[in-house]
Amino acid sequence: MLALLGRGLAGPARAGAAVLGRAQPGCSPVLQAARGYARPVTKKRKDTPSHLDDLPPSMLKKDYANLPIMNSVDDVVKRLLSLEMASQREKLKVKTQQLVEKVRRSPNDNGSFEVQVAILTAKIRTLEEHLQRHPKDKRNRRFMLMGLDRRRKMLGYLRRVNYSTFENTCTQLGIQYSPPQPYTRHLTKRWMVKKALCIKVFQEKQKLQAAERLKKRREWQARVKAAREQREKQVQEKQVQEGTPV
Repeated sequence: MLALLGRGLAGPARAGAAVLGRAQPGCSPVLQAARGYARPVTKKRKDTPSHLDDLPPSMLKKDYANLPIMNSVDDVVKRLLSLEMASQREKLKVKTQQLVEKVRRSPNDNGSFEVQVAILTAKIRTLEEHLQRHPKDKRNRRFMLMGLDRRRKMLGYLRRVNYSTFENTCTQLGIQYSPPQPYTRHLTKRWMVKKALCIKVFQEKQKLQAAERLKKRREWQARVKAAREQREKQVQEKQVQEGTPV
């Protein structure tokens, strides 16, 4: 009798252990979902505003915008070739073309500093929006910082060479230029001693190089003087052999 009771109690215990250890085919779907298919609830991120939102959906793509045949095609074809059905890359091409048109010097200008700044601006803004959605993307963050550094250098050159062009470029593209901060170093006793040692070593090296240069210069002057004397001697011997007075 006791053995039968022990077996009866061991059965539910074994079943409970099996349910806890792994999902049995006969267990309830609620337990299966809780064990294997439950996922943490993620918060929905708000849609970040894009610099491509101002592009009208009816605008044609860059490759089809200037074709004369587009005036006679069907509306369905126009819709397929418009920005409504375009990808992000195709929209970026149109946006880049619009920024370039604002700052280019002539219709054939494709490589001036202003045009390069406009192209970089479109890429930087796209990367900024991407990093707002994916803040852990270190590769694209590096590309964005490299683009910002390159654009700052170009704008600094324009600012030094032609300030009116620099101001017009910043106004048309909506760029707020901030000049780089001057490099400063915290002076310490160790750094000052190291700098004094470096200056002393540099001066000693300059003295050795000056002595070496002076030695080489004197050797070269001696060779030139010997060559000149030998040439004059040959001329005198030739004149003596020909019998002409010196």
